[in-house]
Amino acid sequence: MAENQTITLSFPEPDIALLTIDAPNNNVNLLSRAVMDELEGQLDEVDARGNVAGLILRSGKPGMFIAGADLKEFIAWIDSTSDEVVSVARRGQQLFSRLATSDYLSIAAIDGICVGGGAELAIWCDRRIMSRSNKTSYGFPEVKLGLFPGWGGTARTPRIIGLSNAVELITGGESLDTDTARVMGLADDVIEAADEEVAERLVEAAIRMVRAEQLSGDFRRDRQRWSEPISLSETELGFLGATASGYIQGQTKGHYPAPMAALELMLGATSVDLMTACEMEATGFAELFGSAVNRSLLNVFYLRDRNKKDSGIAGQATPGKIGSAALIGAGIMGQGIAAANVKRGIRVTLNDASQDALARGVQGILSEVSYNKKSRQTDVNRTLEMAPLVNATTVDEEICAADVVIEAILENFTVKQELFARLEPQLREDTILCSNTSSIPITKLAEGLKYPDRFCGLHFFNPVRKMPLVEVIRGAQTSDQTIATAVAYAKKLGKSPIVMNDGPGFLVNRLLLPYMNEAALLLSSGVAIGDVERAAKTFGMPMGPITLYDVVGIDTCVHAGRVMLDAFPNRMVAAEITSKLFEAGRFGQKNGKAFFDYNHRKKGKGQESPVVAEIIEATVTERQEFTSEQITERMFFPMLLEATRIIEDNLVRDLRDIDLALIFGIGFPPFKGGLLFWADSIGPATLLEKLKPYEALGKRFQPTGVLCELAKDGKKFYDLATNTGSKP
Repeated sequence: MAENQTITLSFPEPDIALLTIDAPNNNVNLLSRAVMDELEGQLDEVDARGNVAGLILRSGKPGMFIAGADLKEFIAWIDSTSDEVVSVARRGQQLFSRLATSDYLSIAAIDGICVGGGAELAIWCDRRIMSRSNKTSYGFPEVKLGLFPGWGGTARTPRIIGLSNAVELITGGESLDTDTARVMGLADDVIEAADEEVAERLVEAAIRMVRAEQLSGDFRRDRQRWSEPISLSETELGFLGATASGYIQGQTKGHYPAPMAALELMLGATSVDLMTACEMEATGFAELFGSAVNRSLLNVFYLRDRNKKDSGIAGQATPGKIGSAALIGAGIMGQGIAAANVKRGIRVTLNDASQDALARGVQGILSEVSYNKKSRQTDVNRTLEMAPLVNATTVDEEICAADVVIEAILENFTVKQELFARLEPQLREDTILCSNTSSIPITKLAEGLKYPDRFCGLHFFNPVRKMPLVEVIRGAQTSDQTIATAVAYAKKLGKSPIVMNDGPGFLVNRLLLPYMNEAALLLSSGVAIGDVERAAKTFGMPMGPITLYDVVGIDTCVHAGRVMLDAFPNRMVAAEITSKLFEAGRFGQKNGKAFFDYNHRKKGKGQESPVVAEIIEATVTERQEFTSEQITERMFFPMLLEATRIIEDNLVRDLRDIDLALIFGIGFPPFKGGLLFWADSIGPATLLEKLKPYEALGKRFQPTGVLCELAKDGKKFYDLATNTGSKP
């Protein structure tokens, strides 16, 4: 095998060609331009033999077929002309189509991840055999990058599995497991095998299929049928188009154009032959490639990819192994963090001063970990399997035997410090102690600890099962070893940890509170609640800031607001409305009333309250008129300016962490690429101009040094990133 060669050709039987894809020095197989060239050369060699009955494609990597195209090349092509993009798409279509037009039967033998360009390569094969494994999946995730399949996926898939199935698969972007793929018609055969037997069994099954197809010739009849237009009546097309369009619009809110473009393409291509459909696909793909949404979603992809590889420290430190965890506090957060551990096979000791709270906590943990998403009910077998991993105790010795101890009790500095002072002398030398505090400075909490180097913040977000972000907060004396261990532990739980230095509000809350506070201040300027909510959701936020107040809790927001006001009194302006709601006992959805009134029979649905209308009216001193754009700028500019202060204060190791934290922590719209990526799309110089009308409102709207410097130098925020080599 030649150095750096990815594809090898062998012949398990004289007339059976086997192409094995195994990228050297890489955990995944990607379809780069070089690999496509290799594939072309290998197909030329197979065709030249002239006596081949079947061609089998497989991966040499267990659990990994092909993870798609090489997105680094996508970045390199991002500014290409439309004609150049069409050419790249057509080249892939023409190469893959050889698998459906050569004289031999082609079979994709799939074990593991088969997505994107890999799924397109497989869909061009005459047949697909899949292993039944937790790792095996098949899908077209391109819409999550603002694109749709461009190497024949939208043309070939509807003709094989039906238009309705293809629309669901391609516009949804989710992957299928083996059994679902079999039912849908993507998998023609499924094999059961232990990991070490998979490769051999797949090839054996493929060879049997070649022999059967030699006799039946079914694949030739299928080729003819799949090359023709799709036979559907106008009524059927109209119904599918209407229902799919309504669903897509409901899911995307019009912010993500790729799913609708894919739907319209597949509907429009039903009346043409396969090759014409491919030409239409290439043209449509080029229209999406390099768009603002495509660039933003590519940026989010690289933010995630970078986070997966980040150890959390600049130097070298071997993370400690975490096989057991102790959670102090059996409330909602304690239960959520404990359940995240149990799901990953980590033993958990749950502690609370109240026996009743402990009992409820254990019940909550087991209820969550035993929930079966497919059946949508509790799986008793999972309960029995997971129960031994949970230990409830009030005894300190059992807590202190864990590898990591996480405090998740009430937000009270004195109570937390007293707890740490009691536990620390009983901890092992290699145990790390963490606080799930959302606002109390970690350095302050570490005062009095004998080993502050083994203490850090580990801030999970509620609900833990849904929220991927974990803030790992470094105190003044926290060691690299502790941070590296905390980061590795969070990743083991399936979370995305972001490391930051200690500071008021940490990262997410420090940026979220100015946005929410400004929304409340707008109400005191006469802006209607509906207009504030609408502006935020039009921008792309998952919910309006007023609803968010009610979800988080007015009491929680008032407490966090005081922390920020104490820390930054020169630029924070307290919103009178929230204090008045707090005084009125309107705490949020948890007690059925805050900005909105809640009927718990209609979960999450709030009604505007006449009581709140009176409270708001009493705070209005000067009623003003605002456009939707002005409302949006009033809310998001303070958030952006606070982010620039975080950069100036060196609270994050890389400014891109700010963007990922807000996407994962508050649902900042991915189609904008992140807060700073969005700011770069506007440009620092333009931002300075846009800020001028608001500067009279106070320091929270006054430009910061870093923003002024970037505008002067003609640079962008991402130019300050540590490594911009993969920047869209």
